[in-house]
Amino acid sequence: MQPTLVILAAGMASRYGSMKQIQSFGPSGETIMDYSIYDAIRAGFGKVVFIIRKDFADQFKEIFEPKLTGKIKTDYVFQDMNSFTNDFVIPAERTKPWGTAHAVLCAKSAVKEPFAVINADDFYGRDAFEKAVTFLTTDCSEQLYSIIGYELEKTLSPHGTVSRGVCDVNANGELVAINERVKVYKKDSAIVYEDENGVHVIPDECKASMNFWCFHNAVFKMMEAQFSDFLRHNLSNPKAEFFIPIVGDEFIKSGSGKIKVIPTSSQWFGVTYKEDAPGVQQNVSDLVRSGQYPPSLWQ
Repeated sequence: MQPTLVILAAGMASRYGSMKQIQSFGPSGETIMDYSIYDAIRAGFGKVVFIIRKDFADQFKEIFEPKLTGKIKTDYVFQDMNSFTNDFVIPAERTKPWGTAHAVLCAKSAVKEPFAVINADDFYGRDAFEKAVTFLTTDCSEQLYSIIGYELEKTLSPHGTVSRGVCDVNANGELVAINERVKVYKKDSAIVYEDENGVHVIPDECKASMNFWCFHNAVFKMMEAQFSDFLRHNLSNPKAEFFIPIVGDEFIKSGSGKIKVIPTSSQWFGVTYKEDAPGVQQNVSDLVRSGQYPPSLWQ
């Protein structure tokens, strides 16, 4: 059974200030998502499920359907604020979606096989998709999930500090926790982060989570139960979000299973800031020039 790729494309892109999920970066107008899907197809994924907002569904499909028809199966699901809320009454002041784990939960009916989850606006690299497919087709089970771990230095922005989930990994290469670090940047030869207690060095061997997860589809049952519990405790907080690392943390701490951290040497890049866009375009051009991608992905 070929695994499925789930792409989180419903974000509001608040920091970036535009709909960066469908912005062109490639020489033939390709989006970052195009490169992820292209890498996923050649790695062996059989279907892509887009999680999008209903209000730009038509525009989204007009862009991607002509490219992907006949190349990979596609499906679309909407992250609706009322999905899986059951008998809870959503407060009027709640205006934003419930977070990335809720977005994945919204894909429950569309995913019946092992699957990977990625962000729409991150470039992950071919190696990451190949390693994800290998895991999903050989090792993934109800008791074993995985996360792709990036070299932290390859995830920084030259245009400002970033927030990163730094993986705490045990001697067996299994995830212990994801420590959220804000204001992460390069200082001299070290990578550091800042908090209320000052500036701290992050060890060179630490891996960063860029939200590239691999799950067995049994995770949906656990997600649904966790989301109900999340709503019971956070319904009145208009800013609370149900994130994927919350699901992973509960999976580990409850004894339900383990999460393998799979290291990749791929260069990550994305558009955290508008100033990152020219650099992303240059990175893509360099990859095309070196022959890693064709000048036009879909021709």
